[in-house]
Amino acid sequence: MKFNKLRERKTARIMVIPMIDIIFFLLVFFMMSTLYMVEQHTIPVNLPYAFANEKEQFEPLAITITAQGSIFVNQTEVTLEVLPTYIAVELSRNPQTKVVLRGDRQVEYGKVIGLLDQLKRCGVQHISVATEVKPWR
Repeated sequence: MKFNKLRERKTARIMVIPMIDIIFFLLVFFMMSTLYMVEQHTIPVNLPYAFANEKEQFEPLAITITAQGSIFVNQTEVTLEVLPTYIAVELSRNPQTKVVLRGDRQVEYGKVIGLLDQLKRCGVQHISVATEVKPWR
């Protein structure tokens, strides 16, 4: 009679707890991977250093001036003459548009000030200058 108990078949069960662990692992993996992809979509420039550096909580309009003097609005290259039309379109969509000015360390000071002056003449009220955190020595 002992043989009958050994031959009893066990029914298959779905183990829920390991499935939940795997789903949470995948969720964290995709969240972390998307965070690292966000900052790779910008024009590469060597930003100057500053001790006080803040991350913005909104999606501002990025205006970049490279070491060669090229001007980019987000990812589009523009000239200084065409820049006011881009700014006017953005201000017509949102009058409180925030602009982040990203200038390479090698750019002449006068070019950055000229670009900053052009933005103010276009009516931009919220302008920030992008920097990198200065490493401690």
